[in-house]
Amino acid sequence: MMVQDHSSPKPSKPHFLKHKAVHYSETKNLDFSTWVSENSVKLLVVSILTISVAALFYFRTSSVPTSLLCFQNSHQSQPQKPKLPKLDLDSVHPIIDKSSPFSSFLSEQWIIVSVSDYPSSSLQSLVRLKGWQVLAIGNSRTPKDWNLKGAIYLSLEQQASLGFRVADFLPYDSYVRKSVGYLFAIQHGAKRIFDADDRGEVIGGDLGKHFDLELDGATAKQQRILQYTLEIENKTVVNPYIHFGQRSVWPRGLPLESVGFVNHEEFYTEVSGGRQYIQQGISNGLPDVDSVFYSTRKVGSEALDIIFDEHAPKVALPQSLMVPINSFNTLFHYNAFWSLMLPVSVSTMASDVLRGYWAQRLLWEIGGFVVVYPPTIHRDDKVEAYPFSEEKDLHVNVGRLIKFLVSWRSEKQRLFEKILELSHSMALEGFWSENDVKFTAAWLQDLAAVGYQQPRLMKVQLDMQKATVQRGDKKEFVPRKLPSVHLGVEESGTVNYEIGNLIRWRKNFGHVVLIMFVTGPVQQTALEWRLLYGRIFKTVVILSTQADADLAVEQGQLDQVYKYLPRIFERFNSTEGFLFLQDNTILNYWNLLQADKSKLWIANKVPTSRSMINGKDSSWFIKQAELVKKVVSTMPVHLQVNYKESGPTDQSIALCGSEVFYVPRRFVQDFVDLVDLVGDLDIHQKIAVPMFFMAMDLPQNFDTLLNKMVYKTGASSTNLLKLYSAQAPAVHPLVVSTESEFIKLIRLMAAGDPLLMELV
Repeated sequence: MMVQDHSSPKPSKPHFLKHKAVHYSETKNLDFSTWVSENSVKLLVVSILTISVAALFYFRTSSVPTSLLCFQNSHQSQPQKPKLPKLDLDSVHPIIDKSSPFSSFLSEQWIIVSVSDYPSSSLQSLVRLKGWQVLAIGNSRTPKDWNLKGAIYLSLEQQASLGFRVADFLPYDSYVRKSVGYLFAIQHGAKRIFDADDRGEVIGGDLGKHFDLELDGATAKQQRILQYTLEIENKTVVNPYIHFGQRSVWPRGLPLESVGFVNHEEFYTEVSGGRQYIQQGISNGLPDVDSVFYSTRKVGSEALDIIFDEHAPKVALPQSLMVPINSFNTLFHYNAFWSLMLPVSVSTMASDVLRGYWAQRLLWEIGGFVVVYPPTIHRDDKVEAYPFSEEKDLHVNVGRLIKFLVSWRSEKQRLFEKILELSHSMALEGFWSENDVKFTAAWLQDLAAVGYQQPRLMKVQLDMQKATVQRGDKKEFVPRKLPSVHLGVEESGTVNYEIGNLIRWRKNFGHVVLIMFVTGPVQQTALEWRLLYGRIFKTVVILSTQADADLAVEQGQLDQVYKYLPRIFERFNSTEGFLFLQDNTILNYWNLLQADKSKLWIANKVPTSRSMINGKDSSWFIKQAELVKKVVSTMPVHLQVNYKESGPTDQSIALCGSEVFYVPRRFVQDFVDLVDLVGDLDIHQKIAVPMFFMAMDLPQNFDTLLNKMVYKTGASSTNLLKLYSAQAPAVHPLVVSTESEFIKLIRLMAAGDPLLMELV
């Protein structure tokens, strides 16, 4: 969905930049011979350059070997790591507003918005809020005659004249220019900044009724605020919409793998007020949702109008637990003004979300925390969804970013030093670029220049936060279940049952890693598979013939994909097991609850998926049989005995469809050992996997559930969807290569999981 005027940054310079004056001297009157003699050296240089350019052009357009043109600098072969800038705040000179018409104006409460069009009705209502000063930040798309009585407007020209260092880093057509506005407000006495956009109207017309504006008084510090707990192991992020009555809606910036967590908290704790330096509001109507939600939930031109529970209590986030934060409905107190910086090297749809996670981690260093509040504004849904590519930085990196931030530690002694160090560390990890590290240094210098006093650090023990909550400290709150929209149909009471099923499936498979091999166009289906199965499994690892770092897709070869599994096993060493699935096979997870996760699963008794093929039938099978015999001869005794007892002779090999199989934790080491025994031998997947299974355990000990799967060979590709059955544990083959095919599949699978209709 649209969030402010998010658009891709463009580097083009605006027309108003001043040109340096060029001074011309009087032309001398010289004859040609005199001129040649006085300029002989210049003529020689020009001649050499001309010959060089001509030679280069000749070499590039002729058949001369390119090895003759090796002019590259050897030092340019490897990109340099981002450097950590030096931060010398003591030498920073104050920046005083002397150029704007508002140089003498002061206000403690500011509303900062970015504007790209003429004033909206919502913005006009913001101007009427008592006690608040609206500051509108223009960009290259803002009308030249923009004006709104009661608002301060800073055009690009005025922004450039303020002398802020950050202006050199900001794109000209993006809402991230609000960074200039934040500094301007701080320079003019800000104590509270409401980060807003021009499409939200404050409910009731009073921000003070929704947020905590006063934090210093005794009353503010004595109040008790409900707080999430950290009882769930490895829990690092939470969906706050569940707390406010919408368990099937998720905010922009929530990792897609966390969308499936729809159950509410079992209990809460409490925390004292006074340090909720960042206050995130909820938006009714069109909340802050991502393009996946917006594009799949929206029905035609019908506007989304989602309502949250206004009576639910505000809820705080403890250290080590995070929540998405946006840039259009968030209140920042003075002690968190340093966290307003919007990064410039990521997509605009990701900028405020990455800022929010970055800010939360640093907020812990000063003893502050984030609180999420009941609905504070209402936004009408009048916009089209942004392209999914604009959110790529979110869906690919945000889960990894959260884990990185929670584990990040710093020994620096001042907050600004920690801020710069974290920005540098994030650049090293690839979450943003070196340009944002330089931008951070400029931001911190500008903060010092406008007189901002950095908060003091507090001693925090982040690794001690997961202590068991005592029974007397537990506070109960059961969120309401408000009506939501499922393809235009209001939620009914049956959804409670469906949500319960989803929780049950997640509980059963929440410690199982799904490994998928995608043979189709991975750019079109990778995120869909993650969204489908990520609701159920601990995580979804995707392999394909071509790696795609942006989509977190790893490289592998299907014919020998088993060789790539040990490295994945090693990454997830605390899971119950690993389920492999090829994308031409559909998994009906709701039919797998009875399967024993301590046993091996494979479709070894589905007749069309297996056969014993005599090694003399073809040269290829003869070669495969020889390789299998070689591996079996090197197996440890317990594996070799199992294999030989399973049936294959020296003259035959087992061929079995291995599109879906499961390896429990207790057999992982055996699987890894068998892969090591294969080594560089060219054994096919459909031969290697059944060999491994027969060596790891006797077939009579396998779980038999997958033997009930639908497995057809030679099926017509035009009728594959007719093969589908929601009653089978899995269906093969069923190929999904486009978005329309994915939608058709989801509608079929909804017979077993009705909540899947939210994805189409």
